[in-house]
Amino acid sequence: MHDNHLSRHAQQVLTVTQGKTHLHGPGSDPSIARSWLRCLEDYHLDPALSIAPTVLEHGRVLESRERLQQVLHIAGNEMTSLHQQLSGAGHAVLLTDARGVILNCVTAPAERQIFERAGLWLGADWSEACEGTNGIGTCLVERQSLTIHQDEHFRGRHTGLTCSASPVFDPHGELLAVLDVSSARRDVSRQSQFHTMALVNLSAKMIESCYFLRCFDNQWLLRFHLQAESVGLFSEGLLAFDGEGRICAVNQSALNLLGHIRGGLLGKPVEAFFDCSLDELLGRASTNAAASWPLRTRDGRKLFAVLRGEARRPLPTPLVPAAKVAQAPRLSGICLDDATLQADFRKALRVYERDVPLLINGETGSGKEAFAKAVHHASQRAEKAFVALNCAAIPESLIESELFGYRGGSFTGARKEGMRGKLQQADGGTLFLDEIGDMPLALQTRLLRVLEDRQVVPIGGEPESVNVRIISATHRKLLDRVQDGSFREDLYYRLNGLEVALPALRDRSDKSRLLDFLLAEEAGGETVLIDGPAREALLGFAWPGNVRQLRNVLRTLAALCEDGRIGLEDLPAMIRQARPVVSTIEEASEHPLEDAERLALLTALEQTRWHMTHTAEQLGVSRNTLYRKLRKHGIAR
Repeated sequence: MHDNHLSRHAQQVLTVTQGKTHLHGPGSDPSIARSWLRCLEDYHLDPALSIAPTVLEHGRVLESRERLQQVLHIAGNEMTSLHQQLSGAGHAVLLTDARGVILNCVTAPAERQIFERAGLWLGADWSEACEGTNGIGTCLVERQSLTIHQDEHFRGRHTGLTCSASPVFDPHGELLAVLDVSSARRDVSRQSQFHTMALVNLSAKMIESCYFLRCFDNQWLLRFHLQAESVGLFSEGLLAFDGEGRICAVNQSALNLLGHIRGGLLGKPVEAFFDCSLDELLGRASTNAAASWPLRTRDGRKLFAVLRGEARRPLPTPLVPAAKVAQAPRLSGICLDDATLQADFRKALRVYERDVPLLINGETGSGKEAFAKAVHHASQRAEKAFVALNCAAIPESLIESELFGYRGGSFTGARKEGMRGKLQQADGGTLFLDEIGDMPLALQTRLLRVLEDRQVVPIGGEPESVNVRIISATHRKLLDRVQDGSFREDLYYRLNGLEVALPALRDRSDKSRLLDFLLAEEAGGETVLIDGPAREALLGFAWPGNVRQLRNVLRTLAALCEDGRIGLEDLPAMIRQARPVVSTIEEASEHPLEDAERLALLTALEQTRWHMTHTAEQLGVSRNTLYRKLRKHGIAR
């Protein structure tokens, strides 16, 4: 039966590539037909050949991950969040390099074997030249987002997969990575992928923008758009320039908005394209640029912009009195007016200074890493390194090398000079182990030995002494994992010198004060007020993403606010139309697939400003289908 399927699929591929009429089926899409033709004529692949994908050696995968270390760090949380939004639907979220090699995969542990049988291994090469038409490889060739559904794959062995992929570009317009969501379920229709594709696109653009911002963290960064409300969204233009006003990098949106090609901008003075002097432009800068202001181009077009950087003029008087900020700048940014959190912070700092390990427990986005950083920076080790490792975001086969490092030549493909692990990098400072509950058992044993002996043994190397303090964090109940045998009991008690339970945002006693504090921080010194109904909606929202989600929403609201006031109509649709607040994440995610579809609809509507034709085109559906889905989810403007 399997051989018959491969033969039929191969015949279908040959029929299409021979130019015969094919009005229905996968070959009716010109992009699929082009890809199939490339596979036959350029790569000389056989659609009926059933072979496993090529997998890179361990050392080469480590090298590739090290080259993209910053991207992987940025993408880690975004991939986890994307997988959570698609929870329960049997999805794998993948990130590859620009060659199509899988460098990270987020999926449910119970489904890992399903995707590995489909060939979605860490280090597997999914370029079009190796695996034929597929989401990752064809996205790399076409340089655009696309979905490859089941029989649209070139190789017959991949026709059980449905893949939606989006490219991630670097600040210079070069392909950096591909973000892909793959499903191995046979009941997935192509039409059902429109919301998945929208979420993948959004996540890829967020990774791209965050990477751009981080690459030019020490440069002036201009963010602009034709519409004030679009500044801060992923469609904004990004333009970095140096202290002399010379343009260093631009993203594609900036090129589109300015009507220039990349070569016509790079190295040129920024004032050659905008109707203002460099001094006038820098006078608008703010370290927390938020509220946008009008900016005209040299050819007279009106844009709206914000500029990140140190302003060359006195900043407005801070909203918070200087004396109050000076008392406890770090503590206030984490704990604010929640008495329990303040007490926990003081206790955590005292035990940390005595070299007692901390274990921080809390939901995703509740601020575990921010709390750990605050303890580190308030301690006597503030000037030393703070190194973070997310045990859930790093594939199991690589986490040992990442944590302990390796000696040059210790295995095939290893770098000659070797690699220092996170423990060595944190020597003298703090190692933050996020999602410690997901650490493999074998590594738990090695970590316990490090904690007891204060020595690290790199792969293939000799013992090295380290002076490092450990702060761990998890959203899981570690005692339950101890009971089921997936976490060592002795390591649990070794890490749990003091356990700090961070409350979810919905349970914090200082939620109103936190709202004002974060808004003032995101407004960059500008006075921004929130109307009563808007404040009530913000405080009443469930905030499943906790403080991280609240900060992101407030950053956008501050960027779009033009009159210094935020009203109910300014809030995102998902908050204005929120269902009744529920008390637990489990209740909130009772229908995760429907929630993901609803979120994708609301996101697209916000991006197109509720223009139904444009929304339907962006999602790849008809207007009738769009209206039907809006009625299904009870969405109305």
